[in-house]
Amino acid sequence: MVVNQVVNSVFRSCSYILSQAERSWLVDCGDVDKIMPLIEGTLCGVLLTHGHFDHIYGLNQLLSLYPDVTIYTNEEGFETLYNDKLNFSKFYGNSIQLQPVNNIKIVHDGERVELFDGISVQAVFTPGHSPCSVTWVLDDMMFTGDSYIPGVKTVTNVPHSNKPQAVNSESIIKRLADHRTVYPGHAPESLEII
Repeated sequence: MVVNQVVNSVFRSCSYILSQAERSWLVDCGDVDKIMPLIEGTLCGVLLTHGHFDHIYGLNQLLSLYPDVTIYTNEEGFETLYNDKLNFSKFYGNSIQLQPVNNIKIVHDGERVELFDGISVQAVFTPGHSPCSVTWVLDDMMFTGDSYIPGVKTVTNVPHSNKPQAVNSESIIKRLADHRTVYPGHAPESLEII
């Protein structure tokens, strides 16, 4: 499996493209024009680490190109996709609300999603930065979103964040990170993380 990182234009959030045997999966969706050249073959799904707008702003454009692609999130994440106050886009001058679709899959804590033959990813709920935070864990890698960015204090001063939950989630992530590569939600030089 090949993992490619895209550093997006909004707050240097990161999207990741996982590809194998002419199939691709996307973790978070930012700049679609940067993501598209890295998609190999069929785009099978989008795994969301959380619903803040800097991690979802490309979804409507992506869905115009791949209308049947499945988006994976938890119940709290589902709400943020359709609410510009919950995803914070309303407060940054560019309201983002997902166009109504029927291809959102609600995942539960611990649930596994098959990516490729014999390779699945596990949803581990890691609330704190956001109530809808999900860390996606594979055998030798994990996608932590903003729940854990190595060397950066987890942001818990935004609406609906919870510092005790963030501390607990970071502890879980660090334990799971043993012998795994961590792919965080922002590039190290990020100036602002929401």
